[in-house]
Amino acid sequence: MIDANMEAIVFDMDDTLVIEEASAADAFLETCRLAEERFGINTKELHVIIRETCRKLWHESPARAYCLEIGISSWEGLWARFEGDDPNLRILREWGPSYRLDSWHNSLRKCGIDNIGFATQLAEAFGKNRRKHHVLYDDVESFLEEFSKLYRLGLLSNGVPDLQREKIEGTGIGRYFAEVVISGEVGYGKPDRRIYELILSRLVVRPEQAMMIGNSLKSDIKGAQAIGMKAAWLNRNGMSRDESTVPDLESSNLRELKIAIKDIEPTH
Repeated sequence: MIDANMEAIVFDMDDTLVIEEASAADAFLETCRLAEERFGINTKELHVIIRETCRKLWHESPARAYCLEIGISSWEGLWARFEGDDPNLRILREWGPSYRLDSWHNSLRKCGIDNIGFATQLAEAFGKNRRKHHVLYDDVESFLEEFSKLYRLGLLSNGVPDLQREKIEGTGIGRYFAEVVISGEVGYGKPDRRIYELILSRLVVRPEQAMMIGNSLKSDIKGAQAIGMKAAWLNRNGMSRDESTVPDLESSNLRELKIAIKDIEPTH
């Protein structure tokens, strides 16, 4: 049960508030379509190949441990600038251009096209195409607008600092949050308890006074509950639940979740 002592709500961002996986797929398809127009390569086939190819190369990253710790996906590496002073970000910033080029060049070669100039074009096009897709789920703004007046809201996101900040700015959701913590800016990510403790300290609330809302059972639900927070699983895709993880609330969208918690009266 969520009680009236709740003073803060902390949100995950990717695929909770911001459409991430589908936006990445749209950008891939838009970029792969250029290869079909130029060389007749099937768009969907190249999409599968580039995802597999970039994932394999990503596993060879010189900052692999850091990427796992803060939660950077292979497709994010295809458009991240890796801005920041962390030594790992500097490593990725230097390695990134060759990673992006090799991902597209190797994918084209698997399709029988060895054209590094066109691979360069695709690498640049993907970044531009992905940046056109900063899209919120249609239930997000009304929820944030209402609950930002009732609770202190925090945003807790794993990922590359520049990309996550770009998504926040591109969707315009930053105004709703009292505090924002991004894993790449602090060097560790969900479900590490330290990042939960950090956002709660910035919100000036105790764990039992806060609820986490997110789409990942491991990172969002288990991570939050491990330090004493309540946790609501936003299961937008109807995934099967790991029986070892029992969220305090579960909903397929924020409209339903709003109904479940809107009668709670904050004590502040």
